[in-house]
Amino acid sequence: MKDKWNAFVTKNLILEPTGIGVLDGLTFAIKDVFDIQDYKNTAGNPDWYRTHSPGKRNAPVIEILLSNGARLMGTTHTDELMYSLNGENFHYGTPVNPNAPDRIPGGSSSGSAVAAAAGVVDFAIGTDTGGSVRIPASYCGIYGFRPTHGMVNINGVIPLAKSFDTVGWLSKNLNTLLKVGEVLLDYQAPAQDPFSYVYFEEEAWTFIEEESKTILLQAASVLENMGLIKRFLKISKEGLAQWAELFRYIQGIQIWKEHGAWIEKEHPVFGPGIAERFSWTSTLKERHLPALMENKKRIRQHVSTILNDNGLLVIPTSPGEAPLRHLQEAKREQHRTRTMQLTCIAGLAGFPQITVPFKNKNGLPIGLSFIANRNQDLHLMKWVHKFSETMGAFWDR
Repeated sequence: MKDKWNAFVTKNLILEPTGIGVLDGLTFAIKDVFDIQDYKNTAGNPDWYRTHSPGKRNAPVIEILLSNGARLMGTTHTDELMYSLNGENFHYGTPVNPNAPDRIPGGSSSGSAVAAAAGVVDFAIGTDTGGSVRIPASYCGIYGFRPTHGMVNINGVIPLAKSFDTVGWLSKNLNTLLKVGEVLLDYQAPAQDPFSYVYFEEEAWTFIEEESKTILLQAASVLENMGLIKRFLKISKEGLAQWAELFRYIQGIQIWKEHGAWIEKEHPVFGPGIAERFSWTSTLKERHLPALMENKKRIRQHVSTILNDNGLLVIPTSPGEAPLRHLQEAKREQHRTRTMQLTCIAGLAGFPQITVPFKNKNGLPIGLSFIANRNQDLHLMKWVHKFSETMGAFWDR
């Protein structure tokens, strides 16, 4: 069967369920960075494929999904070594955004987002380090979930920056997203009181295009109908640009520590933008990492104190609609910088974030995000289900 969306690296790789469970009858695709027995990952780069061996066993995440009744339907495209938010792969092409074909799908879980948005599979698995599930979900108009850091087993996954790497998932269907969470999450917090407060991060809402802002704030107005108390705050005294820089430096040091030796040995060919970023990581000094990690810890504690057990942070997922394909590199980097100021919050804190799909007046996808405190993953997903039901009833009046 032809892959008209260019979502798949290998579409004829099918693994049948090994058990029965809540995922019975559901199909999924997985980002081409997860170990599969006797299968060799590309990680979005031909030189990676050339220099690595096939997997010896399936990654635990795959085994969990198969044992709960899901069927694997193929591996999906990624940006090179997961180090981009665009989804435009220099070597393998760009997956087609089903809801905005002239726009980028977002990355690095580009193929996973496209496969889920096109309905080729019921859900798709990606990874999210700096926004690589949240951003393509927003651009493609579907739900996307990044869990609490360390909550989902990440063994058998090619790393990027271990302080931030997570396994995330995407789907058009919120019930399906929740079912996947119920089987993948290693920990379920005890019964919790409902969320009482929603905090709108003031600076984050200045990054978004005005039309998109109007739509998302209209949707968010439903929160008060749900009885939640709304507060406005500036979560970062330094400014989100400083938080994004902290994220970028920690990530960069860890990336070079992880992949520097391979890059120096093999001299892989990277596409525009990604080549420059890897080159930059080689200039960073690992001795600076402990001080940077202390700042990260301080931010996690700060955000946790604000959210407590009953608060949610509300932000736009991205600065607006997906950018057009084939933008000049300078414009792409400019957009990436703004986007990272939004995605770095959950990244630095290590907290769960879900993006909920909406449409602009022109029909293009945009996303609204909710961030909860650590380990409140299932609580957050179940709450978003109630939010969606309330919002539907509110708009149907």
